[in-house]
Amino acid sequence: MTLNPTGTQFTITHGRFAAVVTEVGATLRSLTFDGQEVLWTFAENEAPSGSMGRQLLPWPNRIRDGRYTFDGESYQLPITEVPRTTALHGLNDGVAWQLVSHTADEVILTSRYYPQRGWNAVLEATIGHRVGNDGLTVSVEVTNVGATRAPYGYGAHPYLAADLATAELTLPFAQELLVDPERLLPISIAEVTAEHDFRETRVIGDTEFDTALTGVDGAWELTLTTLGRTVTLWADETLPWGQVFTQPQRKALAVEPMTCGPDAFNEGPTHEGLIVLEPGASSRSVWGFRVS
Repeated sequence: MTLNPTGTQFTITHGRFAAVVTEVGATLRSLTFDGQEVLWTFAENEAPSGSMGRQLLPWPNRIRDGRYTFDGESYQLPITEVPRTTALHGLNDGVAWQLVSHTADEVILTSRYYPQRGWNAVLEATIGHRVGNDGLTVSVEVTNVGATRAPYGYGAHPYLAADLATAELTLPFAQELLVDPERLLPISIAEVTAEHDFRETRVIGDTEFDTALTGVDGAWELTLTTLGRTVTLWADETLPWGQVFTQPQRKALAVEPMTCGPDAFNEGPTHEGLIVLEPGASSRSVWGFRVS
């Protein structure tokens, strides 16, 4: 028997929408609207690149040098982004999730993260994907099922298929994270630069993003009009950050809703966004897509 690199593929459908979620990583591999792919993604028999569709937990983005201190103990995570010497996008790479339920329009998967190098907590994550008349909803619940407190953050990494030269973008963010240009690690939070201020809709054109943005009041949404459709990515108030990235070939825009900014495990401008889960406590986030 030959297995796909991302394991079992779970298809869900409702009306004009269909989605595919993979066993490995609870990854969102596909979202179609009227049969047209909304995401820039990978095939069933391929492994994802560039974190396509990944669920980022128990932290999103980068941890400087893979090091952090929590409750008086110092930890060293494996370096997974070697050029920048960081631990990137959590512990979910290559993890097989267990099926909780699969109906015509919803799939729910679960996984646990046990102590390992650089990590000393036990978390249980459950992620549901559901398609309905309005689009796709992703519901995330993470519970500390261990005996020790746990640092925690969550993010997701969808790429929206687009022609960036002509795509029209609206972003809600009033602030951006200024970073070291070599390692993309935090320096300070400032007013969004003119280059990255898309609070009024405009064409992306040659604008470059690899930028963590924030400065929203509660729930937020962005819109991307391209390839004959308008895609709205929305997120609830637990996800006040969005990492925006222009794919190098200008064929997609990654938008990563996040509970915290980069390097939140360490003291610095993003640290206040770190979630601390007491034993038995849970964190919940919801985000999704609409398409027209």
